[in-house]
Amino acid sequence: MSALPTIDTDAVKAYLLGLQQTIVNELEIAGGQPFKTDSWLRDEGGGGVSRLIEGGDLFERAGVLFSHVKGKTLPPSASAHRPELSGRPWEAMGVSMVLHPRNPYIPTTHMNVRLFVAKSNNEPSQADIFWFGGGLDLTPYYPFEEDAKHFHQTCHDALAPFGSELYPRYKKWCDEYFYLKHRKETRGIGGIFYDDLSEPGFEQSFALMQSVGNSLLPAYMPIVNKRRLRAFGDEEREFQAYRRGRYVEFNLVFDRGTLFGLQSGGRTESILLSMPPMATWKYDWHAAEGSREAALNAFLTPRDWL
Repeated sequence: MSALPTIDTDAVKAYLLGLQQTIVNELEIAGGQPFKTDSWLRDEGGGGVSRLIEGGDLFERAGVLFSHVKGKTLPPSASAHRPELSGRPWEAMGVSMVLHPRNPYIPTTHMNVRLFVAKSNNEPSQADIFWFGGGLDLTPYYPFEEDAKHFHQTCHDALAPFGSELYPRYKKWCDEYFYLKHRKETRGIGGIFYDDLSEPGFEQSFALMQSVGNSLLPAYMPIVNKRRLRAFGDEEREFQAYRRGRYVEFNLVFDRGTLFGLQSGGRTESILLSMPPMATWKYDWHAAEGSREAALNAFLTPRDWL
């Protein structure tokens, strides 16, 4: 009889809290202002720590969120692909981060790394089932090819130690996941996305999650520093708000993390912190042919960036 897998949730939690603090420290230095801290508890079990900036000079909204929550029954968004786990108690922990910069020439970025455990229900025939998921992606408002190449190269390098097949596989997964079906367009230029990771075993899966989480700052901050002093005006801000509308549409209609948080009775303020502070919708609007705004459409088409 094979041994049951060892799931070291304490080690994962310690890493996630350290990752949250590392990212906050770097962003505080870059933006020149402190993050607010909002700790919260959840009635059904667990809680979290939300670190955030609202109305900053560099980041109009920044949220770096840690959560560790528990429940008695898996919500539909978590058990949809695993009907055999329906009804089990569960535990989930992760760091989720969204940065909405003020300057439209700096892209929005999102990163999430998480562990999910479906408990055994204390039945001898069952074992605790775990899986990791996460990724990072980039949503530009104005196209800069060198930024996209740098971001994807960093994603590639984070996965390279775990197998050469993972980057193309997780890149494709990201392109397909962050796709607005009703618009027939991608949200951004992608990155990497994965879910249901358990097959390599706990230690290897955890190591990959750490590599993905640790890649966010080297993937994103060089882009911030390159674009942050570029001048912009009302025209660029209006286009940024228009494109942010796509971000809102995706998060509310398709995003599994948002749906899981709302279905599991999560803290609404923290879940919706991923939304941009301002967004607009224009009826049947199209960018002028030959404009920088029109160039974004072709830029967002999935391609090989390396």
